Amino acid sequence: MIEAAGIPTVTLNMIWVFQRLVGMPRVAAIEHPFGRPYGDVGDADTQRAVLRAALDVFARARAPGHVEPLPFVWHEDPRETKWHPAEPSPIIALVQKRRQGRD
Repeated sequence: MIEAAGIPTVTLNMIWVFQRLVGMPRVAAIEHPFGRPYGDVGDADTQRAVLRAALDVFARARAPGHVEPLPFVWHEDPRETKWHPAEPSPIIALVQKRRQGRD
């Protein structure tokens, strides 16, 4: 609907191979683990660099269907990445509490 209204969009996406299946118009493809598309928590420099790179894709991509890989490499093996916070978010804590009540 946004694109149909004449407003172009770009998506920062880790599973960009599905771009044509689901209709993402323009994709800034990044090889980061889920939950960390912009980088690690507290790593403002990387987060800022990823955001700027995605905006650069937005500026270059003239037509829907554009996929551009970003030059970022995750700093460790994705299987070793511990991306869950030490304390769960309120919604996750609620779900865990409800599950414990059922077990």
